Parts: sequence; C-alpha cells; structure tokens
Amino acid sequence: MLSWLVNEEGGLTTAGYGVSIAIMVVCLLAAFALAGRASGKRGLGAKQLAYCAMALALGFVTSYIKPVPQMPYGGSVTLMSMLFIVLVANWYGVRTGVLVGFAYGMLQFLQEPYVLSVFQVCCDYVFAFAALGLAGFFRNRKNGLLWGYIVAVLARGAFHSLGGYLYWMDYMPENFPQSLKALYPIIYNYSYLLAEGILTVIVMKIPAVDKALERVRQSAVK
Repeated sequence: MLSWLVNEEGGLTTAGYGVSIAIMVVCLLAAFALAGRASGKRGLGAKQLAYCAMALALGFVTSYIKPVPQMPYGGSVTLMSMLFIVLVANWYGVRTGVLVGFAYGMLQFLQEPYVLSVFQVCCDYVFAFAALGLAGFFRNRKNGLLWGYIVAVLARGAFHSLGGYLYWMDYMPENFPQSLKALYPIIYNYSYLLAEGILTVIVMKIPAVDKALERVRQSAVK
C-alpha cells in the first residue's frame, strides 16, 4: 500500500519525500497562524512567523551539535535542541508547540528516513517530537518554562520507548545487561534524553540565561 512512498530498503521514494515535505509545510503554516492568534493577532503575524521559524531552525541545527560523547548503549546528547521547540510552546501555547514539534520531527525524519511501518514513524518522529509542545500547558504558571520542559522531555521519551518495545527490541546491543532486557527501550531512550534535560535545566537556571529567556519571551508575545 505504501510502496509508492517507501522503497524496499525502508527509505523514502521521491514521492515519499514530496509528501513528507508537504505535510511539514502545512503544519508550519498552521503553527504560524495559531501563533498569531496566541499573541492577539487575527492573521499571520510576521514577528510570530519569524520567532517560530528561528526556533525551528535553531532546534534543527543544535540537534546535530553533540557536546557529550555518545551514551554507552546509543543515543546522543545534543546542544539543548529540545529547548527551542519548548520555547515556542511556552510563547504561543500547546497547539502551536505541537505543530512546530511535528514539523521538527519531520525534518529529523527527512534527514535519515527509515520506515518499518506508519506507526513506527509516528512513534519515533511524529508523536515523540510533537509531544514537546505539551510544554504549552504550563505557559501561564509559575516556573512554567521549567516544568513544561521537564514534562516535554518525559513525554518525548515515552513515545520513543513505545516505539522501542514495538519495533526495536531486536536491535538491542550485545553488551546490554540481559537482566535488564525488559527495560531496554526505557533505559536507551531516557539515558540520553534525561542527560540532555539535566544539562539544559542547569543552563536555564543560570540567572543571566533565565533573564535572557524571559526577555525573549516578552518580545515574542508582544
């Protein structure tokens, strides 16, 4: 059924790339429109578009900057890439955050597409990265950015772990402790996500960084 989108090796065909890019563009346009509404504007605000696009670009670029060596069982700690999607949710709310997270996930998917099934792609890319937008639920609460970020990281890990149990158990490395085999997807995914999360929270709580993030937020929602 998906042979016109996915080749025999599990990669995308030309049509598959086209459909993926089209979905990403539609999500971005919807996100920009919702960001405008969240800031009290009826239409698509140029400022909101610029902030969402900037955050998406920074998140994508920093996802390939890995200041910490690869974790023992796989997975990499990036240069706070998740934070930029969480910031969008904190500025403009859950719907915009989820849509920008969706687009971010599609960008990651387009870099190295590998398809076992539609639901596998959803777990690894669509649901996992869209879940970063859940940070928007905390946008109007005290320490909302911090709590939103923590929830977003945990939610992303949950979807990755679900995909791990359903599709990736056969890829468990030989040096992984057999006594913990049942926990392999959880340990694999949360080992690098929590490591990055802890480092990001430490940076966020530096007074100068905290003040800078608040100034950016005030500028983004004006």
